[in-house]
Amino acid sequence: MADDRALVPVVGKALEVALLVLLVAVVSASLFGAAVPTYRATVGDEVGERALQHAASEVEAAAAEAAAVGEHERVVTTVGVALPATIRGQPYRIRAVDGSLVLRHPRSGVGGRARLALPAGVSTAGTWRSDRGTELRVVVRDGGATVRLVNR
Repeated sequence: MADDRALVPVVGKALEVALLVLLVAVVSASLFGAAVPTYRATVGDEVGERALQHAASEVEAAAAEAAAVGEHERVVTTVGVALPATIRGQPYRIRAVDGSLVLRHPRSGVGGRARLALPAGVSTAGTWRSDRGTELRVVVRDGGATVRLVNR
């Protein structure tokens, strides 16, 4: 009998530790199974939208400057644009398509389109890859201007 009483505190502590480990496992599984992936997807989508809006504002500013250049002047300028290198840990692309910028990302939940407000006579072209340096090259020739998305 004396030996049985010595085991009671040890068994009690072992059960407490087992319950604590079980609780931590359940909470971790529920967080990493539902809450964390949902949060990461939401944040990735938000970062993509912000990057796209920043890129659109940079293109629109360059287009406005290009439209202000005289009709017979020939100008080529290059402006650096700072964008996040990755979204959700993966590189992405931004393409100029039909007066819009389109963000393409390997994950289906991240992406979007931003319509550009461009002055008359200004067009856009090109593609940026986020894992390389991004620049805008503005070319003004014979009254028309092109804002091109290029990588360094």
